[in-house]
Amino acid sequence: MEKESSLINSDIIFVKLHAPWEVLGRYAEQMNVRMPFRRKIYYLPRRYKFMSRIDKQISRFRRWLPKKPMRLDKETLPDLEENDCYTAPFSQQRIHHFIIHNKETFFNNATRSRIVHHILQRIKYEEGKNKIGLNRLLTNGSYEAAFPLHEGSYRSKNSIRTHGAENHRHLLYECWASWGVWYKYQPLDLVRRYFGEKIGLYFAWLGWYTGMLFPAAFIGLFVFLYGVTTLDHCQVSKEVCQATDIIMCPVCDKYCPFMRLSDSCVYAKVTHLFDNGATVFFAVFMAVWATVFLEFWKRRRAVIAYDWDLIDWEEEEEEIRPQFEAKYSKKERMNPISGKPEPYQAFTDKCSRLIVSASGIFFMICVVIAAVFGIVIYRVVTVSTFAAFKWALIRNNSQVATTGTAVCINFCIIMLLNVLYEKVALLLTNLEQPRTESEWENSFTLKMFLFQFVNLNSSTFYIAFFLGRFTGHPGAYLRLINRWRLEECHPSGCLIDLCMQMGIIMVLKQTWNNFMELGYPLIQNWWTRRKVRQEHGPERKISFPQWEKDYNLQPMNAYGLFDEYLEMILQFGFTTIFVAAFPLAPLLALLNNIIEIRLDAYKFVTQWRRPLASRAKDIGIWYGILEGIGILSVITNAFVIAITSDFIPRLVYAYKYGPCAGQGEAGQKCMVGYVNASLSVFRISDFENRSEPESDGSEFSGTPLKYCRYRDYRDPPHSLVPYGYTLQFWHVLAARLAFIIVFEHLVFCIKHLISYLIPDLPKDLRDRMRREKYLIQEMMYEAELERLQKERKERKKNGKAHHNEWP
Repeated sequence: MEKESSLINSDIIFVKLHAPWEVLGRYAEQMNVRMPFRRKIYYLPRRYKFMSRIDKQISRFRRWLPKKPMRLDKETLPDLEENDCYTAPFSQQRIHHFIIHNKETFFNNATRSRIVHHILQRIKYEEGKNKIGLNRLLTNGSYEAAFPLHEGSYRSKNSIRTHGAENHRHLLYECWASWGVWYKYQPLDLVRRYFGEKIGLYFAWLGWYTGMLFPAAFIGLFVFLYGVTTLDHCQVSKEVCQATDIIMCPVCDKYCPFMRLSDSCVYAKVTHLFDNGATVFFAVFMAVWATVFLEFWKRRRAVIAYDWDLIDWEEEEEEIRPQFEAKYSKKERMNPISGKPEPYQAFTDKCSRLIVSASGIFFMICVVIAAVFGIVIYRVVTVSTFAAFKWALIRNNSQVATTGTAVCINFCIIMLLNVLYEKVALLLTNLEQPRTESEWENSFTLKMFLFQFVNLNSSTFYIAFFLGRFTGHPGAYLRLINRWRLEECHPSGCLIDLCMQMGIIMVLKQTWNNFMELGYPLIQNWWTRRKVRQEHGPERKISFPQWEKDYNLQPMNAYGLFDEYLEMILQFGFTTIFVAAFPLAPLLALLNNIIEIRLDAYKFVTQWRRPLASRAKDIGIWYGILEGIGILSVITNAFVIAITSDFIPRLVYAYKYGPCAGQGEAGQKCMVGYVNASLSVFRISDFENRSEPESDGSEFSGTPLKYCRYRDYRDPPHSLVPYGYTLQFWHVLAARLAFIIVFEHLVFCIKHLISYLIPDLPKDLRDRMRREKYLIQEMMYEAELERLQKERKERKKNGKAHHNEWP
């Protein structure tokens, strides 16, 4: 142990801890740290002549292509090459079996810091029952912080290609965190060597997710471009643009005027870009894509776990949280694993706390619903205000202006409620009194995800499934608190509102998250450096030791990788749940993630203190959440296609009511007359007094209007049952329900079939694991036999041979 006074603040003392070789070796053996002992030998499988000829032809073709531009150059960066060796648990008795070129570098820095932390967590610092561990010293304020040091500066005056990397941090910055390598693969082995397996697994998962977004983004862009290319041939948008003689009823009370259907020509064309013949195919593709992504991630994780020696690794028995120990120290029972007495929480106490926590979760979800209700009232009130606005641009686009402002206000409410939710989730999790840190982390993660998921998607669910569905009809509108008339969809449909909601929320949230992830630490670190320069002058900055520099960096988030995972999981939900309404969502997610990888890398390498290297076998509870989102996406996309879009009404019209009825065709020629068939007639004299518009519509034909049209399938006013549902309405409703059932069952069958067909372990990995197990046994046997033979020869030389020894 060494003590150093701070150069900035004399009240701060740094305690530097060094671990000598003897301590590292002793605790590495106790912790079963796996270390390399023999280089791997690969046997190439026998190849047939025909396959060899094909390989030669392919290699000739590859000569004309760029030489793998996405791979990192291992010739100019030799430090990237890891020793490809077999590993075994370290043993001091068999130390001669391991490959030890230099004792100072045999244990890398991540392993060293993990061993030191293991010691500090179990050392007794005072006499007393619970006076054990570094965490308690940090909790009671004895120490302000504890962190491993970065390996020097991440910048260098010399080029890495000519002079090499000065340290691993510099190497990571040049080949991972620099913006110039945004198109390169991540050096995951280096990340794992510097930051540990847990952070390495996060970046492996993020890279895999980003790579899997490429096909989804390409297909989504194809669906959008298909809508662009078929726009001129779309019969529905043509009829809307040519419907100058169809006058639509006002969309709000009094102030909203009558309007020609042709005025919504632009919105009809924009709707076709997202709601076209390829949308259903894309929804099925994305549901299958989510399953393929998760199944292949299992395989990828298995390969990483094998390469990083995590296959046989089991988490150690976790220590009890100090808060749990302090609360339940009076009641004890025997731990079945350690055999030692430990604090015990009664079942009734645990149940009562869980009930209170569940009630708190339910209350916060009700707060979200109340916020959505407030947005609904805002939309209802402002649509009339914008319709009476002075500016013609806003007055003529009152619905779009209402939707745009409502989405922006909703985004602000989402960000404010997120701050509240974090505090509530923290309070409820501490109220539950989880026993260990992993139980606390899982409980907190589940609450925060549930809160933020509901907060982010509640308004989107309202627009997708409730907007314009329960408004009634002209002359008998349903009203909120018997006062405000519920908002209707645009004459071109509700899908345009859903597209605006998703596009604005997705762009704003990703921009805000990226700013908070990088901009906030940058500003804080800049402010710290500025204060130091003011107090000590700019020339003192160079002479600061590494521990002083690291102390002035920002500490890693208190919840570890929680915020990084949460951001990506919510984005995954946005990308899959309503993707049928917004096919460009995977493309936006892909562009964001390409930036996100480098932002996170830059933040870890340059802006944060070096986190403690810790081990993990997988991404934990997040995998189950991803599976739940995948199942939910199938259901929501089925409802979006069946209810929100006009896909089913168009299909019913083409096969049952259009010019091609009974012929089994559904082309554009079969859609002639669809717009007129989807609109009902209303007699203007039947308006309620509070709904009657100020204008009589004489500006269209010179005489007051007698009738207007609205979106619905209802009988005309002069029928036996005025404004009753037509037969076509029931046909469309039955088709919608049938589509939902067929779509869900078909997609779920495909998902389960893919899950069954794709094994969790690749065949070559299974064979490598079996061969490695066999070779390790053989090597250990040979090494032990060699040692015994040497001992036998030495005994013979000394004249101490025994007659009963093995030959």
